[in-house]
Amino acid sequence: MSATQKTAARDHELAKEGNSSNSDRTLFLRSTAKEIVSNIESRVWTASQVLEGFIAQAVVAQSATNCVTEVLFRDARQRAKKLDLQFEQTGKVVGPLHGVPISVKDQYDIVGYDSTVGLTRRINQPAHANADYVQAMMDAGAVPFVKTNVPQTMFSYECNNPVWGRTTNPYNATYTSGGSSGGEAAILALDGAVIGLGSDIGGSLRIPASFCGIYSFKPGAERLSPYGSASSFPGMDGIRSSAGPMARCVEDLELACRVSFGVQQEPREIPQLAFREVTLPKKLRFGYHTSDGIVKASPACERAVHETVKALEREGHECVELNMDLMPEILNLYIQISSADKYSNLVKAVGSDPLVICVVLFLRVQLIMNGQDTSLALMTLVPKIPRVIRNIMAWVVRTFMGDEVMSSVLRSTGARTVEEFHGSALRRNEVRKEFYRRFWEKYELDGIITYVLASPGVVHGGTKMISIMAGNTLGYNLLNHPVGVVPVTHVDPALDALTPEWIQGPGHGSKMTEGEIYFKTTLTSNLKKPVYDATEMRGLPVGVQVVGKPWEEEKVLGMMRVVDQALGKGRGFEPGGWEARLANRGRSEGPS
Repeated sequence: MSATQKTAARDHELAKEGNSSNSDRTLFLRSTAKEIVSNIESRVWTASQVLEGFIAQAVVAQSATNCVTEVLFRDARQRAKKLDLQFEQTGKVVGPLHGVPISVKDQYDIVGYDSTVGLTRRINQPAHANADYVQAMMDAGAVPFVKTNVPQTMFSYECNNPVWGRTTNPYNATYTSGGSSGGEAAILALDGAVIGLGSDIGGSLRIPASFCGIYSFKPGAERLSPYGSASSFPGMDGIRSSAGPMARCVEDLELACRVSFGVQQEPREIPQLAFREVTLPKKLRFGYHTSDGIVKASPACERAVHETVKALEREGHECVELNMDLMPEILNLYIQISSADKYSNLVKAVGSDPLVICVVLFLRVQLIMNGQDTSLALMTLVPKIPRVIRNIMAWVVRTFMGDEVMSSVLRSTGARTVEEFHGSALRRNEVRKEFYRRFWEKYELDGIITYVLASPGVVHGGTKMISIMAGNTLGYNLLNHPVGVVPVTHVDPALDALTPEWIQGPGHGSKMTEGEIYFKTTLTSNLKKPVYDATEMRGLPVGVQVVGKPWEEEKVLGMMRVVDQALGKGRGFEPGGWEARLANRGRSEGPS
């Protein structure tokens, strides 16, 4: 089966649902997972009724954003009927997720279905066992019914690949849904599922959540089993990917973690550390920052942080501003470790699929091979450039362009000897301890509030030359900290335009990257205007990260509740609120 045949088969399955309707769908879509189970347990609803409501809405989400890959409706219906029969026979639900429809990132294996992750060479390779994460959710009663889209290689914060195509942002189709869990974020934003299963090696749970206005949680890499998930970085343990949930409220994130932490099949790959109950202090102490020294947060993302801080302070919590000056070095370490093989395994995974490789940062040279995802351009070619040439390029960037951040990135990229790789890994361990001392211990913090990306969104193709904007997310992967995302607000041109005070103020980082994002002062891409434009971005969601100490996942979830409650209701991100959000905005950014 070719990629064309694969998508045609998906479209055929979805088209069969095109005329279906469910008059009670709104009630289902407005419910949390706990409320769904409660209504099933009270015999108000059945698992089959709930599933039909979300199938109908998933079709809407697919039509709007192209978020769905594999269609599991037939098996999901059989599972829902089985759950209904079990309940009728026993009078008991099978678990805390009984009958809850969930979506699953394409990388996670589900028996009988491909996990193509957008690679044609993985077509026609159905899984023979469920991924541990999927099985843990199913054991609690969940009903997987769709798989969702990812970018080529799953190492990009756009969402496009040669098999399934491009997923768009639910709020504005000109913008990406984010990556790599971009399909998950899109379907959840449109209320097409209750809970989604994603993963994160550099921001892949957090960036799409912020772009699409949902909640997500990245635990430490050792809390959820990775067994049964496809990887573009096989054997790359220097920075480990984290599995994690995405949802439309913190409550559903917590419930997903309760049933999945530490759960695994043989052979065991993680500690058998189940969910632990925690009691938060009445008064919490948060650090916060609006610059990582790499790219200064845009006015919209700054505002999201400041509104969160003010909301917390109104509730009696203490907030202290931080100078996050370690992040540039953490970015360099991330690059040193991840590109040590020149990303050869990453490119090898692509196989014969088309891939665009561009060097346009300062040479304005493009080497185009067959055409494909331009977001992989700088990442895949620059590491292959001989070190002596990269060092010359780094010197030029530092000396003539005054960009020390980008100069350091160029020096960090590329092949490393075993000795050099071990040195980077050793420094990673030292930086983890240094970060803990300089921030957690020095300021006696419970958590850190920060922006997700410097920009609240990126147009399709816009990430090509600004990949280091993800420094504020990937840093916490290298540190292996648990991090959640809470949606805060929407872009407002009246509040979020660039001002002289912002331009002349502190916190700026890479001149070249910020030039591309805010001013279009570089000649390095085909974009005709800056990435950040508050007028064009009107209405896009903006979230914040809530960061915790290593191994304090449960506390982070608790702090996310505190943040969410402090910000108050009526922000437009609650379950079932998509149509209301469209009406409230009074404009046509939504799907058509």
